Amino acid sequence: MKLGPEQSVPRVARENQTRIDQPPALNLTRRGFLGGALAVAGFNLVSRHVVGGTGQSPPSERLNLGFIGAGGRGADNLESLKHHNIAAFCDVDWERAQPTFERYPQVPRYRDYRLMLERERSLDAVVVSTPDHTHSVATLAAIEAGKHVYCEKPLTRTVKEARRVAQAARAAKVATQMGNQGMAFEGNRLIEEWLSDGAIGTVREVHVWSDRPTQRGRRPLWWPQGLDRPSDTPAVPPTLDWDLWLGPAPWRPYHPAYLPFRWRGWWDFGSGGLGDMGIHNLAPVFAALRLGPPTSVVASSTPVYAETVPLAAMVHYQFPARGDQPGIELHWYDGGLLPPRPEELEADRPLDPEDGILFVGDRGKMLVEGWGGERPRLIPESRNRQYVRAPKTLPRSVGHYEEWIQACKTGSATRSSFDFAGPLTEAVLLGSVAIRIGNEKLLWDSRNLRIPNHPEAEPYLDYAYREGWS
Repeated sequence: MKLGPEQSVPRVARENQTRIDQPPALNLTRRGFLGGALAVAGFNLVSRHVVGGTGQSPPSERLNLGFIGAGGRGADNLESLKHHNIAAFCDVDWERAQPTFERYPQVPRYRDYRLMLERERSLDAVVVSTPDHTHSVATLAAIEAGKHVYCEKPLTRTVKEARRVAQAARAAKVATQMGNQGMAFEGNRLIEEWLSDGAIGTVREVHVWSDRPTQRGRRPLWWPQGLDRPSDTPAVPPTLDWDLWLGPAPWRPYHPAYLPFRWRGWWDFGSGGLGDMGIHNLAPVFAALRLGPPTSVVASSTPVYAETVPLAAMVHYQFPARGDQPGIELHWYDGGLLPPRPEELEADRPLDPEDGILFVGDRGKMLVEGWGGERPRLIPESRNRQYVRAPKTLPRSVGHYEEWIQACKTGSATRSSFDFAGPLTEAVLLGSVAIRIGNEKLLWDSRNLRIPNHPEAEPYLDYAYREGWS
């Protein structure tokens, strides 16, 4: 999204903009990296005269980071990256971001990320921690500005957005990472190594689940789903820029039913438990089995509402053979639904009701408990004890965030780069399309991003942005 000098930010946004003057500690210098592995602009690092505290990264190794989203999840990401130079904040809800602003009172702050990227040219990298519906526009703007990008999961809100973002990042050769932290887990690597070792033989069937949006099975919801749009129109809080919060999404009146965090259950802003925990729990399956795009998907659910994700759903994917490996049936369950209990599981040991994966091989089964591939084991426990562990052939993670930081500096790989996260997000969100259609098998033409047997489902693959957004 290239912005001309007169149209870079709408006038009303400029009038509402507040910016703190840049402090002396943020006088930045440009340093190039010899033998740079990425064909991108040189990195801007804090000059050596800036004093670093004990145990911190040396000033010359810090990146200049901008945060699009400074409250909520943005504050969590900031905590993991605080040893770098925190150079700019952007948030449309200044009440929610206030604790972060108070912690870093001298850091420039913005409401519109476009203005932040236009003014803060010294940024090396950007962290996008906004609701799903603004992931694409914010990430693409940062990529076009030549910045490395860390974006929360899911990578985008729609299938076609995921394709565009991954293609743009690849063309720009920027370092990327999607926020599915489980890709750095030890268990994530063990799954892949054990399956490659033939621990359960050839896998043809996988079951994956999460209790979201419920909490611990049947307890209260994390966010509302399965309801209609509210009819009342309360006043917009003075600290919130509602127009910028909506971003490219279709216009609707403000209501506290949408934020903070509650946006996940609304189709215009999120994709429910599948978009939230599906990215976490399906990622180890895609990585270990080298899955590409599915050939078909079908879903069933509790009643589907026009505005919100249903309370519970099952999604069934069919993946084609890969080389000498057979096709895969992949089944997703959310909202407290669980797969059939495996016979091999001990009678006194229940399935984890919150999150899990069950790999079904022709010589056994692997159960993964916890989210993101945390704790794999063969079942029954006697088989798990007998299994001679496969050698550790995969490199271990230096840490989810540190993988991205190193990639920004050296061009090294990240396990959840947009080359992996883009196709994963496409497949996950195709499941959302199937949920909205309901009980109809959708054939998927990944090359052309088409659903040839149900073209009426194709509008859910993308949507027209509001005027002023591209």
